[in-house]
Amino acid sequence: MTPSFIGTLAAITTALVPLAALAEYPERDVRMVVPWGAGGGTDGIVRKVTTLAEDALDGTIYVENIEGGNSATGVGQLMSAKPDGYTLGALTYDSIVTVPWQGMLPSYKMDKLDLIARITSEADAIIVDADSDYQSLDDLIAAAKADPGNLRVGVQNLGGRVHLTLLQLQQITGAEFRIVSYPGGAAPQKEALLSGEVNVVLTSLGDFANLIEDGTARGIVEFSDAKNPTYDVPTAEEAGIALLNGSFIVLAAPAGTPDDVIAALEAAYEQAYNTDEFQDWLATMGVTPNWLAGDALDEWADETAQGLFTQMDMLVENGVLSK
Repeated sequence: MTPSFIGTLAAITTALVPLAALAEYPERDVRMVVPWGAGGGTDGIVRKVTTLAEDALDGTIYVENIEGGNSATGVGQLMSAKPDGYTLGALTYDSIVTVPWQGMLPSYKMDKLDLIARITSEADAIIVDADSDYQSLDDLIAAAKADPGNLRVGVQNLGGRVHLTLLQLQQITGAEFRIVSYPGGAAPQKEALLSGEVNVVLTSLGDFANLIEDGTARGIVEFSDAKNPTYDVPTAEEAGIALLNGSFIVLAAPAGTPDDVIAALEAAYEQAYNTDEFQDWLATMGVTPNWLAGDALDEWADETAQGLFTQMDMLVENGVLSK
């Protein structure tokens, strides 16, 4: 057998071998883009679950924080990355709702991403002073209907996520609240609630963790479909209302990433998600584990975005927001 024939035979044989047999994913380190600063809640959760996912994936995944543009800068880099499984990213509420609706970047299109899995949700919740007469959502709605426009609810930014949640609550129940905005975030909301400046606040339970844990405040409903493992607060379903909203973390890859790679990543992160270590750690954070993947995840993301786009468009029409 001549050398040239041997070389030709080897080339033919190689071409017939399945790609998976030639190279197992991952062959090198995988980059995980977190579009928020280091040390924040999203960063901490993504780093924790990613560290656990490395064992299942049998590879190294390193986290890179890329801040800017309400997550648009980091997610934009993810969208333009090569779809080979070596660049991943974490999406939050702003990534899926705020940035696309505002049209902050012309090149920013959600169809440039393949969603892998949702791992957590941090639902919006109604929180009252521990001594409040409101023991349930029904109590609150009844009081608001009895005295329209006078029950004061503290939110954060007008037009922000929790403001939209409150507007939806009004639409569903027919209650009318007096909305008070605290752009500084949870800290001024706490002061307002404790001083009696507002009757209730709407934010996440985690934002009020210290006051809930020391018995100064309590939650009366969390707008989630999954029970919070840390706080014994009724979910929206238990409170009898069809309203779900809040923050979340979704893992994604550039569109066109091979199906077998997406499947491997989903399996690795699901295994990490299901570990006692991750579940117990989340319980200390006041964040709800809330896994969703596959077609159901795509449907949820689209329905969530479109529903909120409608809400925000209405606010523009009413002069509350500018776009």
